[in-house]
Amino acid sequence: MFKALNETLEAYQRRDPAARSKLEIFLLYQGVHATLYHRLAHWLYCHKWKFLARWVSQWSRFWTGIEIHPGAKIGRRFVIDHGMGIVIGETAEVGDDVLIYHGVTLGGTGKDQGKRHPTIGNNVLISCGAKVLGPFKVGDNARIAANAVVLSEVPEDATAVGIPAQIVRIAGRSTHYADDVDQTSVNNPTLEKLAALNARLELVEKLLDEKYLEQKEGREPKRAP
Repeated sequence: MFKALNETLEAYQRRDPAARSKLEIFLLYQGVHATLYHRLAHWLYCHKWKFLARWVSQWSRFWTGIEIHPGAKIGRRFVIDHGMGIVIGETAEVGDDVLIYHGVTLGGTGKDQGKRHPTIGNNVLISCGAKVLGPFKVGDNARIAANAVVLSEVPEDATAVGIPAQIVRIAGRSTHYADDVDQTSVNNPTLEKLAALNARLELVEKLLDEKYLEQKEGREPKRAP
């Protein structure tokens, strides 16, 4: 238990430049507190003490602002940065070395039975506000951009962006950890489509303006060569 706690504190130190010491992280970081509460709640859940498990989970939610169902499976060196507003569902599974930011939901769509929540691989980064909904897998080393809504499987080493999320990059063999990602350097396919649509609209407006001037001045319309 102490080895696992030390690994977690080291992971926070490595990934949070504001972290000054393990003692500060242990005492003041709500992500660490939520993880520790969850370890206890999950143990109770697995030993059929489900009401008590839920009580611990709800106390953790009140205390930290992070809601992790006691049935969820959380891997080692799990890092929650800031943490407020995070929700992780009952059948969610989270691998090792995962980093998630505030406002993230690992939830269901309301249409599935049994396994309802996503499985997150190792070394995954899920940026602030992202929603991963459904019983599919997010592959190892994947990166989910801020505010993305992921509704289908994400391959290993891929970057998912947009609403609904689309895969914008697959980096073959990545050796980088999830915390190395530059969250400001990914393209949003939705914005790209809107930009293309806006360009076409401006072209149509230009052609209509030319047509109007031609009619007003009584000139012959230009003919295509």
